[in-house]
This record gives sequence, structure tokens and C-alpha cells, in this order.
Amino acid sequence: MTLLNALAGAVRTYARHPDPRVAAANIISLLVASNQPFYPLYLLWFVGSDIKPAWFTFFSTPFFLAVPAVARWNTLAGRALLPLAGIGNTVLSAWLFGTPSAVEIFLIPCGVIALLLFRPTERLVGLSLAGLAFGAFLLLHGVYGQPLAHYDATEYAALARLNIMSASALTAFVALLFSNMLSEAERSAEAARGEKSG
Repeated sequence: MTLLNALAGAVRTYARHPDPRVAAANIISLLVASNQPFYPLYLLWFVGSDIKPAWFTFFSTPFFLAVPAVARWNTLAGRALLPLAGIGNTVLSAWLFGTPSAVEIFLIPCGVIALLLFRPTERLVGLSLAGLAFGAFLLLHGVYGQPLAHYDATEYAALARLNIMSASALTAFVALLFSNMLSEAERSAEAARGEKSG
């Protein structure tokens, strides 16, 4: 138990940042990275025995894990790395599993994250990354060729359900994270107004 507590403490320290947007990017990136090792197990449980393509998705794990480290060097680059890693992983997965897997739905949280992580003065970066997510679907959907994996209709339906549920859960988590961030900002503003009036 002490080892788990120490590990959890190390992760919290690694994700911590005084800038709430950077801290949010760090939390999201580490959440995604921590879930990636379970993806082959999800496939095995919900879809079938052919999980070979899932191992290639680990190519993106170092990029997700690097987000907090890059953000310590440059906060803009760290935040940008998160949607870039997500878009890259989604495009790779669409080629590996094929578009019937519905894995391209992960481009939605990638675009949402890109729009939320950047301030109004950085809007061009956020819009460009969101545009990249949209463009990846618009330009690449249907041109991936034969996927590495081959599933029957029932297996593809199960895989599509898995990806839709996962992308929806990620989008909901991001929305909740930023909702909490806005609530904290509102409380701070109200406290500051209270101090001024006092």
C-alpha cells in the first residue's frame, strides 16, 4: 500500500502545475496514457482474439507521458502536444483497425481539448489543432486502405461500441474537468470581490 501511495504521489507531483490549463492537459494526458495498457484487454474481452493491432497503439504512449515534462519547458508546446498525440494515435488506429471500428470518433475529444486548452490570445493555436482533427477525418476517412486487422460484422459492431463509449467518457471527463476549473475561477473572483467590498 505504501508503494501505491508513493506512486500516486509521484504522479500527482508530475501532473501538478500552477497554470490550471496546463494542469488540465497534464491530467488528461496521464489519464489517456494510463488507460492505453488496458486497450488490448478490452479488445480481447469485448471483440475477439485478434488484438495484434492494439500493440501498435503504444507508439503514442511516450508522447502522452511527455506532456507534463514538455509543459515544464514550454507551456504552449506541452498543451499542443496533447491533441497532436491524440490525433496521431487516432489516425494510426484508423489504419490499424479500419474505419468500421469507429475509432475516428476520438477526433472529437481531440478537437474539444484543442479548443479548451488555449487562451483567447492563443486562439489561433487551438483553432489550428481543432482544424487538424477535423481535417484528419475529412481527408483520410476512406483512404486508409486495408486495415491490419480483419473482423466480422459482429466484432466490428462490438469494437465500434467500445470506441464510442471510450470517446464519450473521455469527452465527458474533459467537460467535467473544465467545468470544475471554471467553478474555481468563479469562486476566486467572488472572494476577490468580497475582499474589495470589505
